Amino acid sequence: MSENSLDTANHLKRSIDWKQGLSISLGVPLLILPSLGYIPLYLSAAAILVWGLSVIQGFMQNAAYAEMATTFPKASGLPGYAQHIFRTENYKGKYDKGKLIGGFSAWSYWFAWNPVLAIFAILVGGYLHGLFPALAGAFTEYQLSLISGLVIFAGLFVINWFGLKDGAILGYILAAVSLIPLIILTVAPFATGHVELDNITGSWMPADWAWDMHHILILFGIFAIAQWSACGWETAAIYGPEYKNPSKDVPKALFACGIICFFSYVLVQAAVIGVLGVEGVIAEPISPLIPVAQAVFGGAGTTITIIMLIAAMILIIQTAYLGSSRALHSMSAENNLPKIFGKTNRHGTPFIALLVTAAFNMVLISMGSMTAILAAAAIGYTCANGISLFAYVKAKKHPALANLERPFKAPKGWKRVAMLFGLFNLPLCLIGVVYLNSLEIGWAPTWLGFIVLALYIPIWFYSQHESTRTKQEASPARSSDDVEDLEKLPIL
Repeated sequence: MSENSLDTANHLKRSIDWKQGLSISLGVPLLILPSLGYIPLYLSAAAILVWGLSVIQGFMQNAAYAEMATTFPKASGLPGYAQHIFRTENYKGKYDKGKLIGGFSAWSYWFAWNPVLAIFAILVGGYLHGLFPALAGAFTEYQLSLISGLVIFAGLFVINWFGLKDGAILGYILAAVSLIPLIILTVAPFATGHVELDNITGSWMPADWAWDMHHILILFGIFAIAQWSACGWETAAIYGPEYKNPSKDVPKALFACGIICFFSYVLVQAAVIGVLGVEGVIAEPISPLIPVAQAVFGGAGTTITIIMLIAAMILIIQTAYLGSSRALHSMSAENNLPKIFGKTNRHGTPFIALLVTAAFNMVLISMGSMTAILAAAAIGYTCANGISLFAYVKAKKHPALANLERPFKAPKGWKRVAMLFGLFNLPLCLIGVVYLNSLEIGWAPTWLGFIVLALYIPIWFYSQHESTRTKQEASPARSSDDVEDLEKLPIL
């Protein structure tokens, strides 16, 4: 990535340390909520193992991302790494195919994280509809989702207007409000004896499970859905240009969040299945934590749980909102999106990207189907991870990149690990999630995912024309200045 593309007037400010980056990313454990009842539908209690393996997959992938974060400290996470590594330095032609690949990876990442806002706004609307009878009488669940999205997005836009540091402060507050009660709700069933191990060991795999091609494709699809949640803590690296000391802050924030995610995902799923059983979880696919609270804490626990979960959802919306806007800013800085997306205010906040992200998610909320939105987002996430891991392999082998300073290094031979998981994402998980979508909810989410991803192609070509036009307009101006300077020279 050239200095010209990074050190633009619309730059991000280095204002946070690893603890603040971690606080913003602490919403990631809550990504399990939309799938808490979905994965047991296919794998019964073995969903617990899937979550554990998926977080371990996150460690494998994020070790590569942490190394790239310290090698390219001005790049914004996955979007920035792929754009930098795949571009052709000093390219003389009109269209750089490598630059297109890197930009497409960043666009895929944006589309993977972006729908988190819509998904959790729909969940908030659903919980409000169930909690307050007065609201249920005045509004439909769909209307409450739209209102919730509008209010939350507007409030977070105002907070984040003043810079990422304030977003981190909000993260501290919401983490205390939501994550601590979530931990209590997870641990309490084990402490009070409400978890029955027979519910787990007696229903470990579905009775009709077979290791044929049909079920293997389903398994790949499940891992694609699971990694959208369980590997999402790579978002801690996306704030690379905003850490005060990225070489130390990024690995600390990443791996601290990963450890929290591992215990959180495994214990939450185990607690829910242990209390309700697989059938009980399937009966409450959207909100299985509510009957768990009823079993452990009684009637009052239900209201407390809903309020806690709403606070938790605002936290993950904040995480996704910031990550999506930084992805758009990164693409604009690399001339892979129109320049307007990179515009920042005096606090260093990419406010145009924030506005576009909010508007796009209001449109997604209008679809009304949380499952369809998540399935489409998972397609983008597999593409982004696969391309980013291939970028890591290229960075380790390319002569111009291999000898760059790496303050943090993944273990020796990690490029083989990255290649393995890159191929796991592309094509295996991508094929699996498309197959799973066709079985579960038809082809609508698949077409949505592919259409949104394909829209990047014309946008990218427009961006290249815009960049070329800007350079051409700047050249005559410089030539005119040179003529004026020559005219001022004394005649000999």
